[in-house]
Amino acid sequence: MPRIRIAWGSGVAPTEMAAYDAALADANVHNYNLIRVSSVIPADATVSPVDTAPDLGPAGNTLTVVEARGQTAGPGQASAGLAWAPRDGAPGLFYEAADETTPDDVADRVTTGITAGMDVRDWDGVEPSVRTETVTADAGEHAAAVVIAAYGDSDPVFDQ
Repeated sequence: MPRIRIAWGSGVAPTEMAAYDAALADANVHNYNLIRVSSVIPADATVSPVDTAPDLGPAGNTLTVVEARGQTAGPGQASAGLAWAPRDGAPGLFYEAADETTPDDVADRVTTGITAGMDVRDWDGVEPSVRTETVTADAGEHAAAVVIAAYGDSDPVFDQ
C-alpha cells in the first residue's frame, strides 16, 4: 500500500531562502527536488505522521509533496498547517495554510478548508487530522515553518 508521510520542521537563518532550507532540513526533505501537487490522497494510500521523514532515496531525486510553508522576517512569527482526511478505500483530501499568524489560526483555516473541500466533492466527512508548525524570528532574522506530505519515496530526475 502506498504511504504518504507527514513531516514538519522549522528554521531560522539570515535569509528567507536559507530559513526555508533549514526548515526543510529539520523535516529531512532538504535534499530532494520537491514537486508540489494539490490535495488529493489516492484511494489506496495510507497517511502517517512521522515528525522527521526517513531516508526517501538519493539526494537530488524528485519528491512529490503537498506543502504548507509559512515564512516571516523578524521580529515575527510564522505558522504552517496541514489537514488530512483519508477515507477507507476511497480518495481523501489534504488542505494546507500558512501565514504570519498563530498555530491556532492556521489550524482553524485548514479545518474549515478541508470541510469545504470535502463538501464540494460530495465526499462523506471524516474527522480530519491536523498538524501545525510555528517558528519565531528575532529582528534581523528570517524564519520558516513547513508541514510536508511526502508521497512515497523519491524518484530519479532523469530517466535511467
